[in-house]
Amino acid sequence: MYTPINQWAEDDRPREKFLLKGKSSLSDSELLAILIGSGSRNESAVQLCQRILASTQNNLNLLGKLSIQQLMNFKGIGEAKAISIAAALELGRRRREEEVIELKKISSSKAVFDIMQPIIGELPHEEFWVLLLNNSNKVIYKNQISKGGITGTVVDTRIVFKLALEHNAVAIILTHNHPSGKLQASDADIQITKKIKEAGKSLDIQVLDHVIITEKSYYSFVDEGIF
Repeated sequence: MYTPINQWAEDDRPREKFLLKGKSSLSDSELLAILIGSGSRNESAVQLCQRILASTQNNLNLLGKLSIQQLMNFKGIGEAKAISIAAALELGRRRREEEVIELKKISSSKAVFDIMQPIIGELPHEEFWVLLLNNSNKVIYKNQISKGGITGTVVDTRIVFKLALEHNAVAIILTHNHPSGKLQASDADIQITKKIKEAGKSLDIQVLDHVIITEKSYYSFVDEGIF
């Protein structure tokens, strides 16, 4: 049975809100409440975090400068919760310091080879990967779908598109390696490609290519006219 949000346990509400409405819908105190998990007998996790933030004028930079001991001075914050808060804020600080990584744009099958050869080109077994692309054909995520033996691997189409949907990809590129060095698509390679491409049509997710990687070269379904 569906339970309205105002009937949820107070310490559960931020987590449920995160899942239902997304991270941007949460206030700073609600995000902090997720970190500490629970409040005390007299106040919820959100109320406790509101009190902590109020002590720093609701400024996260100032909050990040508090020591573990200073955080523990708040009733309801023990060492473990204090460390969780400090660690999260330190991750945020490091994230700000890092340069924004320019996403790699796929403009040819050679670009796929350049990305994947260092990962799977010299493996003694087969691995099947998928590259997820945005509407500018830039790679937003890449992931191993399956790992097999010397001569093959099994691919679950559902996993491929589950990943694509989770990352809001508009297109994908399939890729796997041939440890034998053979630059030729097998019947099984062709069949799984057709199956995945057909499944993508119903989800409006394009399968742009399937690239077979070896140690020194590659085989593109598009380049070879198979698509």
